[in-house]
Amino acid sequence: MSAVLKPAAASRFHPDEWAARVQLAAAYRIFDMLGWTEMIYNHITVRVPASVSGDAKHFLINPFGLHYREVTASNLVKIDLAGNKLDADNPWPVNPAGFTIHGAIHTHVDHAHCVMHTHTTNGLAVACTEGGLAQNNFYSAQLHDLVGYHDFEGITIHADEAPRLLASLGSRPLMILRNHGLLSVGPTLPLAFVRLWTLQRACDIQVTQAALGRAIPVPQAVAIKTTHDSFQFDQRFGAGQDVFDAMTRLVDRIDDSYRQ
Repeated sequence: MSAVLKPAAASRFHPDEWAARVQLAAAYRIFDMLGWTEMIYNHITVRVPASVSGDAKHFLINPFGLHYREVTASNLVKIDLAGNKLDADNPWPVNPAGFTIHGAIHTHVDHAHCVMHTHTTNGLAVACTEGGLAQNNFYSAQLHDLVGYHDFEGITIHADEAPRLLASLGSRPLMILRNHGLLSVGPTLPLAFVRLWTLQRACDIQVTQAALGRAIPVPQAVAIKTTHDSFQFDQRFGAGQDVFDAMTRLVDRIDDSYRQ
């Protein structure tokens, strides 16, 4: 399906909401392509543009019960801050418990347009270590002071954990949920994606390198400079949009049904 052609489903939505839906559906397919899936669980959420919802905070989330490979622009579910469905004609349910983390961040972090959460094997492995992310490779050196940590309190379904989770995140765009997984927050979906990708790559390298013996640490001054120079976080270089667009093109070559 050409990106120029819009399916009939698009006519049911405001053009700005449809654009957000297509971008989010593409993200789910990219996660699937990268192997960042967890059966039908975990979420990527984005805020519906203000041009559609006004002052109300509405969000798009994956339908509960579908694999990421089955997510499309039209079957994404629109919800409010409490995780309640807003589009009654959508037959798919929502996992309210799965929105606990996302809802807390979307509610209290002004720039949290997009929140991503994964349970990748290497990300979770690093989250289970006492030291957390090691500052010893090219990718972790790009994340100096950008990663917060939150202690494990069990399955995140209790609202009373929200204040502690927010305090753990602070003003950082990334968080390692100890014993649990990885999380990324961004003012745009592409920026949240490249930040999460960088953290994931750092975890991949760390887990692989651990079998080789003691690593060479990156000095703090070098990590500060590397993070400052990292193009992924510089608005002048697309803030991840170019990377996301490239990944979307790869998905389109495999299966562009997410655009429906």
